[in-house]
Amino acid sequence: MDSTDLGNLWDRVFGTQPAPAQWLVVVTGTLALFAVVPNPLWRLARNAITIAHEGGHGLIALLTGRQLSGIRLHSDTSGLTVSRGRPTGIGMVLTAAAGYTAPSLLGLGGAWLLVEGRITLLLWAATVLLAVMLVMIRNVYGALAVIFAGSAFLLVSWLAAPDWQSLFAYTVVWFLLLGGVRPVFELQSKRRHGGAPDSDADQLSRLTDVPAALWLFLFHVVSLSSLIGGGRWLLGL
Repeated sequence: MDSTDLGNLWDRVFGTQPAPAQWLVVVTGTLALFAVVPNPLWRLARNAITIAHEGGHGLIALLTGRQLSGIRLHSDTSGLTVSRGRPTGIGMVLTAAAGYTAPSLLGLGGAWLLVEGRITLLLWAATVLLAVMLVMIRNVYGALAVIFAGSAFLLVSWLAAPDWQSLFAYTVVWFLLLGGVRPVFELQSKRRHGGAPDSDADQLSRLTDVPAALWLFLFHVVSLSSLIGGGRWLLGL
């Protein structure tokens, strides 16, 4: 690959793309909402949120110096991330707190990239993150789920026309923002009925002596604030 090709690739990835029409932003948000609200669609779409959730655990584990042993994604949309290191301390707390906040924060970061016109950069960054995550997947279903998601981002970023890239990228970001809210309410409902005794909130409570309800409140604050802030950016408000 000569310098001209490298320059073209750099411009393609890091260059800016024109903002889509306002109606497309609204349509993509509506599409994402339809994937989150009805239960039949949500049971399928939730796999993408699980990828972001477990990826958040894994990323923060690595950034805080823990050793990431592996990630598993299951067909019931549950997941498990295993890391080794100190069983207590700030690294363990941040790792445990990263799961339910990751989809919303990824959506917020994606919204910032989109309003800056970095549509292709967002698609390529997502592809790279999924490729790195694939290395740590330890079961067949999880590998297939990550390969499918990564292939979708790669094909759209490489082959799709700019308008289709915008449609895909805005739908994904809206889905992360909206889809990051529902699991927190689902966890709250499970805990109200005595379920999920080993949830992230309960693990954090045992690690910090802070009631699980307060950790759940923090998850709500992050997800709803990200939705409001990211949504305002996307809508140009």
